[in-house]
Amino acid sequence: MMLLRYLSQIGKYFLMLKEVFNKPTKWSAMRKLIFKEVDDLIIDSLGIVAFISFFVGGVVSIQTALNLTNPLIPKYLIGFATRQSVILEFAPTFISIIMAGKMGSFITSSIGTMRVTEQIDALEVMGVNSLNYLVFPKIIALILYPFVIGISMFLGIFGGWVAAVYGGFGSSGDFVQGLQQEFIPFHVAYAFIKTFLFGMLLATIPSFHGFYMKGGALEVGKASTVSFVWTSVTIILVNYILTQLLLT
Repeated sequence: MMLLRYLSQIGKYFLMLKEVFNKPTKWSAMRKLIFKEVDDLIIDSLGIVAFISFFVGGVVSIQTALNLTNPLIPKYLIGFATRQSVILEFAPTFISIIMAGKMGSFITSSIGTMRVTEQIDALEVMGVNSLNYLVFPKIIALILYPFVIGISMFLGIFGGWVAAVYGGFGSSGDFVQGLQQEFIPFHVAYAFIKTFLFGMLLATIPSFHGFYMKGGALEVGKASTVSFVWTSVTIILVNYILTQLLLT
């Protein structure tokens, strides 16, 4: 029975995606909605992303340095390990799971509140495609999500450099040599491919949980929690599949 319920929900999710692109809202109204979503979802996330990225990059660098106790191991490995950790996993995946909590809860609660207060019903009575009106601007705004992850990558590596150099674990030259050592440009492309898909999941899964929720104010909170869990689970699954497809 539980399997059938999950399959039913997955089917409902894909039907929602189809409906999002039907009967588009007028561009004059949509443009304002898109700019509002860019401000709410992208610009408002930059502060927390910058803070977390800088300090986690520093932690990765320090922990790598503390584990390189053998004097025969070159110091440039600190920069190499920081670059690989930040670009391949930390920036795209770890930040996306944090954003599932921040962005996802915001999207679910805002759409869920509209459902509870019957604003969505009012939109449908006026002949507006409510899914297009509410979800499409979020999808377009999150096309800019790789830009946020690009900043995260830069600040993560910069935080690692600051921690390594000013913590006395190695010279700036060693760290930069590590950054350049055996660099594979496709790793950056792989990270941005993941990020783009994660952005689509961050826009649509919380929207789905907010749009189809039933009940009152208490259920809005429950829907936000469920949407965070499912967004995180889906991001981890997609991350595993993409890593198998693109890196092996």
